[in-house]
Amino acid sequence: MTHRSTEAALPVSTVAGQPALARIRARATAISARGVLTTAQHTLTVFGISALALIALLMFRPDLGKQLTHSLFPLPMTEAQAVEAPALSALMAAPASVQTVAAADTQLSKEEKALLGTQKQQQWVTTWLSKRYRVANDATNMLVSTAYLTAREIKLDPLLILAVMAIESGLNPFAESPVGAQGLMQVMSKVHHERFQEMGGVQAALNPVANIRVGSLILKDYVTRGGSVEAGLKTYVGAANFATDSGYGSRVLAEYRRLKQVSAGQRVPTSTPMMVSNSPAPAKNVAAAPEETGSLTIKVQPHNEIAGL
Repeated sequence: MTHRSTEAALPVSTVAGQPALARIRARATAISARGVLTTAQHTLTVFGISALALIALLMFRPDLGKQLTHSLFPLPMTEAQAVEAPALSALMAAPASVQTVAAADTQLSKEEKALLGTQKQQQWVTTWLSKRYRVANDATNMLVSTAYLTAREIKLDPLLILAVMAIESGLNPFAESPVGAQGLMQVMSKVHHERFQEMGGVQAALNPVANIRVGSLILKDYVTRGGSVEAGLKTYVGAANFATDSGYGSRVLAEYRRLKQVSAGQRVPTSTPMMVSNSPAPAKNVAAAPEETGSLTIKVQPHNEIAGL
């Protein structure tokens, strides 16, 4: 009897204890979850503070960032090669086909000596152009020497060549106009491509020596055909079919007269303002000029005589 009552009472006590057990388990679970959440919060806080500290350090020590990057992502090892800039004389070298024999190696005539001028005259012109156009003296010296040697070879006044170079490009060998005229003398290389063939093609248009030679030959041809420097300059700038060249010829001749004074040893201000026309200059003439031969005597009226043969 007693056994039966005990058995009957057991389920009642068990059932009565189940809610308390569930509450205990729920509380333990909540505590565990809260602990995990707290731990996660603390961990994120630590990481956040560390990240801010690292960012601040890298801001003040960028070199550490580079070292860290190289440590994490090492670059493949490559053999270091020394890079040397080419000499200025190499950049200004003439193509082999247009190498000009130095004046000292040949017997010069009186006229050739007049075209070449003296060393002191060339130095005066070099110094003046260098200051006026703010070009390094060594580079200007090479341009002036090339102009004088080319002038002697094709029988054209070197100061006229230099005046055209000055007005056309400001002695910038890499100048290019919107219509494609290139280099010191702003030659339309795509039109006069045949003249560049013996020098390696149209890519030689930016070679200062090649550009001076081709531009000088074109200028000489236009002056010869036009019968005067004014007519030749008008054709050179592409205004042969226009009533005016927008003052281009006057600017070139004004610069020529200044160079003439400089070569004579006169003191000419380098800050002399250039003549500027309000009208836009005509586009470059796109008609290729035939090869020219013979000698040339250039006279400008009423300007002073431009030396030639």
